[in-house]
Amino acid sequence: MSISLQVLYPINPDTTFDQEYYKGTHMKLVRDHLGAFMVSAQASKGLAGGPDAPPAFYAIATMIFENQEKFDQAMAAAGPVLADIPNYTNTKPQMLIGEVLD
Repeated sequence: MSISLQVLYPINPDTTFDQEYYKGTHMKLVRDHLGAFMVSAQASKGLAGGPDAPPAFYAIATMIFENQEKFDQAMAAAGPVLADIPNYTNTKPQMLIGEVLD
C-alpha cells in the first residue's frame, strides 16, 4: 500500500510565508534528501478556500511513497528538510500521513 504525506501550512494573522524560498530552496531540499524514497512530490500555493473565500493555507505539499518502509526511510533522512522550515515560515505546519486509496 502506498503512503502519502501531506504538509499543510496554515495562514494565521501573525504568520508569514516566503513562497519564493519555499519553491526555489525548500522543495529542492525535499528532492535532494527524500527523492530517493518518493514516488512523487508536488506543492500547491493556496489561492482560495472556495468561491469568494480566502485560502486557509499558504501551501500544501503532497509526497507519495511506495510503502511504509520507504516512508520510514524518508523520515529518517528528513532532518535537514525539517530544520529548514524556520527559514521560510513562522507558521506551524500540520501533517497528515495517510494510506493512498486509489
